[in-house]
Amino acid sequence: MSAHDPELRLPDLDGLKALAHPLRVQIIEALSTYGAHTASGLAERLGESSGATSYHLRQLEKHEYVREVEGRGTGRERWWERSPGPIMMGGPGTDESVAGKQASRMIMREWLHHREAAVRDVIDRGSDVLSEQWSHALALESASVHVTAEQLGEFTDQVSRLMTEFARIHRGQRTPGSRPVQLQFYGFPVLDGVEVPDGATPAPARAGSTSATDQQTQKDSL
Repeated sequence: MSAHDPELRLPDLDGLKALAHPLRVQIIEALSTYGAHTASGLAERLGESSGATSYHLRQLEKHEYVREVEGRGTGRERWWERSPGPIMMGGPGTDESVAGKQASRMIMREWLHHREAAVRDVIDRGSDVLSEQWSHALALESASVHVTAEQLGEFTDQVSRLMTEFARIHRGQRTPGSRPVQLQFYGFPVLDGVEVPDGATPAPARAGSTSATDQQTQKDSL
């Protein structure tokens, strides 16, 4: 998540607690992926009652996670969209508290659950429902490397900037041939790995270290 994004929102503890509810995370995901919805439309998509989605939309609006679409709908049928900009977990006042850590973990687990489901759906059904053009455009990739925290930070910042700018340019696009697309990227230290201690003799990086033996790529195969 790029800290340089002018639209970046870093929720305070109350804001994190407001988002830390499975249905609210689902609402954010649905609005992000499919665009504006009414409460009844979200209820149908998520298998919930319109009363529940309406209530949670109002709670999300209080913390500016969602907003009403201007000039669309009526007093009885309001249209809602996600407020622009990425939402970043953690920060002053949240990472230091047990409640903040618990809320962040719950939100991240819920997001991960739905995003993993989307990837599994592509793997299971993509070759049956996607055109050849879309199959060739998608990519499911991973690579294993051995780097320092600074090197990982530089790389993740570069990727975050690229994703954020791509999303900003195409946000709201409804041109012929376009469809909802998810961009997912993870870069994290392996928790049961061992950090090389200071003073150890460094081993040089191998040329082509992300070779076929340690990089997994799925592209043009669905």
